[in-house]
Amino acid sequence: MYALAINGSARKNGNTAVLLTRTLDQLKTHGIEGELVQLGGLEVKPCTACGTCFKKKDKTCVQKDDVFHEVFEKMQRADIIVIGSPVYFGSATSPTMALLQRAGYVARANGNLLSRKLGGPVAVARRAGENFTYAQLMFFFMISDMIVPGSTYWNVGIAKAVGEMEQDTEALETIDRFAENLAWLAEKIAQ
Repeated sequence: MYALAINGSARKNGNTAVLLTRTLDQLKTHGIEGELVQLGGLEVKPCTACGTCFKKKDKTCVQKDDVFHEVFEKMQRADIIVIGSPVYFGSATSPTMALLQRAGYVARANGNLLSRKLGGPVAVARRAGENFTYAQLMFFFMISDMIVPGSTYWNVGIAKAVGEMEQDTEALETIDRFAENLAWLAEKIAQ
């Protein structure tokens, strides 16, 4: 089993990374290895809806940037995908959505490559907007025919300054349960 966590934050070691790393650490206690991919500082070009991925059907996108092809290959290989974003003006970051929109098109153009993978969203806000961002990311999982387990609350955290996420104990407990549910579900599916 392989888990991929994608951090859409501009801050590589910020609050979103805290929740994603905690998810991976919890999965590791269940024997599931994982990797954190950082989008911060890298160019992720947006989808132009050119349709070339549907014509070529070669699991690639014609656009060239710093990260898409490498991350999309990891998404295809992953059994579990967790996508995290801080809230920027009430929504997920531009790099996060650019990656997901291109990945969605390429995956659908090639037989729904992400179908039935496990995963879920994570959102972090200073004060508000995390529910919309969580829902925005959840749309990607649902339209990609993926399986998302629940937790004791939504996978959201409240934090502003770097490191503040460690003080949101409810968010940390929620992420722990989310990771446990991912591992439990992965085990059930593998049986």
